[in-house]
Amino acid sequence: MTEHAAVVHGEMVPKGRVDALLHGGRAAPQRGAGNCATSHDDAADDRHHAAGHPAERLARAERQRRRWATQVVVIDELAQRACTERGLKPPAEVSPDRVLAVAETDVADLGSIVAAALAHSPAARLLLAELEGEQEVTEEAVREYYDRNRDRFLTAEALQRGVDPFDGVSSEDFVPYGQVREGVARELRRAAGRRAFFGWLDQAKAGVVYAVGHEHPGDPAHPDHEHRH
Repeated sequence: MTEHAAVVHGEMVPKGRVDALLHGGRAAPQRGAGNCATSHDDAADDRHHAAGHPAERLARAERQRRRWATQVVVIDELAQRACTERGLKPPAEVSPDRVLAVAETDVADLGSIVAAALAHSPAARLLLAELEGEQEVTEEAVREYYDRNRDRFLTAEALQRGVDPFDGVSSEDFVPYGQVREGVARELRRAAGRRAFFGWLDQAKAGVVYAVGHEHPGDPAHPDHEHRH
């Protein structure tokens, strides 16, 4: 039995880091791990019946939590390496038994794994901030966003009157561009920084090899893979 959860560019990530995250109490979402795929043969029907047993559902959920936590730990490891490569001083590693609260909006925007990794890993947060700061947002892009999303910039009075922002509206019904420009630019830069972070992560994870039982929870190669319609 291997003592590592993954191999990152030739170096082993010990299972102990995954265990420490799991035993912190808030490491992974408590969610069902039943396989909802439709099957057309007896063997698959038998597997589906077994998956419905409470003990099997619990065991499957725990295996998926381990895979989920492995992803969080691997992202932290990759981010620490990226910070070093960029000449950034990696922040002190967060205590493995503490994960910062994860905002529901972040889960919706980033996915649960990346949102939790950012909450867990100071290095990942530093890298994201660095990537965000590198993004250039042109005046043209900000103005285009303002013009294309006029419904977001109605004044309070216009909203109370039920003004249609795309029909029969006057310029007085909108918050002036100058008042919202900085906020729009900040929002666009943040979105661009997140896209850059995902792009970096996709490339960085290409060199990761996972031990059995620590694969991505959505990897169809393992038997606990969830397929939801």
